[in-house]
Amino acid sequence: MRVVYVDNNATTMVPPEVFEAMKPFLQDQYGNPSSMHAFGGKIHKNIDSARESVADLLGVSDPREIIFTSCGTESDNTAIMSTLRSYPDKKHIITTKVEHPAVLNLCKYLETTGYRVTYLNVDNEGMMDLSELKSSIDEDTALISIMYANNETGVIFPVEEIAEIARTRKVVVHIDAVQAVGKIPFKLTKLPVDLLSLSGHKLHAPKGVGALYVRKGTRFTPFLIGGHQEHSRRGGTENIASIVGLGAACRLAGKSIEEEKVRIKNLRDKLENTLLQDVPRARLNGNKENRLPNTSNIGFEFIEGEAILLMLDEKGIAASSGSACTSGSLSPSHVLRAMGIPFTFVQGSIRFSLSRYNNESDINYIIKHLPPVIERLRGISPYRAS
Repeated sequence: MRVVYVDNNATTMVPPEVFEAMKPFLQDQYGNPSSMHAFGGKIHKNIDSARESVADLLGVSDPREIIFTSCGTESDNTAIMSTLRSYPDKKHIITTKVEHPAVLNLCKYLETTGYRVTYLNVDNEGMMDLSELKSSIDEDTALISIMYANNETGVIFPVEEIAEIARTRKVVVHIDAVQAVGKIPFKLTKLPVDLLSLSGHKLHAPKGVGALYVRKGTRFTPFLIGGHQEHSRRGGTENIASIVGLGAACRLAGKSIEEEKVRIKNLRDKLENTLLQDVPRARLNGNKENRLPNTSNIGFEFIEGEAILLMLDEKGIAASSGSACTSGSLSPSHVLRAMGIPFTFVQGSIRFSLSRYNNESDINYIIKHLPPVIERLRGISPYRAS
């Protein structure tokens, strides 16, 4: 059966170029880069090369500002906990109601330990109000932690303005850019953020590797305490194969990021516009213009999203109803609820997230099979409109 994979905000395929770059470090070159002998020690240059590739994709002038981690969640947790430990007298954090669980659930935990957290609102298009951010900062504010782009809707936040506000008020700012890196260009030498997180498996590197950008001069306290790895900023034996894979994936993304951004957006728009035109009582969730080029979140009224996904899966179409990290929960999307989307649409909202490996044939296949699925489900739904 044909498989059309449009769940790339959950994870992405490891392409042949990345896999081939990794293979030597899973087979012949298996030494520990911290070893004194040449068999292990010579491998360390590959970590340095990968660090340079990540820095290049992010537009960072000094690769030493990149710390390798195990995933986006670790990067987010490290950024937040490092900042709080570096400013122990400050007990206030600012974030938004639509963050990824890696940030949102940590903030909820921190509230139980004496921290005060402000959760900023978003409007019905998923956009935040900068005036609310400004008014929320006080003398006790240690950190602003806000995502670059939302994983469910693709909506992009005004990161430059957020960073400038934080700098003016002398507050550390962390950006969760897990969904944005590799999809849109970055130039961190011109974006005054202090910390920025990314995850390898969102941009065609393997699972189990991520990175954290720490701007030179930013106070930093290690989250994982152990050996001297990562210049004593993150203990633990380096995951060489995956780090090399992340470097290869960053080089691959950097080669054609502008061209792919346009091509993928055109595919997304064709899918989105056709479905919104052909399927009654369907709506776009999120701002139409200010979002990632690969993401479309569409609500189909009076239908359960799980039922849509199951029937699409029978056709070989892999999509999602929200964040992969909350897929085991029966609760409706916290993102769409925060946006005030009507409940009749929230339950039937589907996220389509494309990658460089999707093509027009994939889009045509979805357009062919999804409308009949919606029609069939509406026909048996007890909540259908008269």
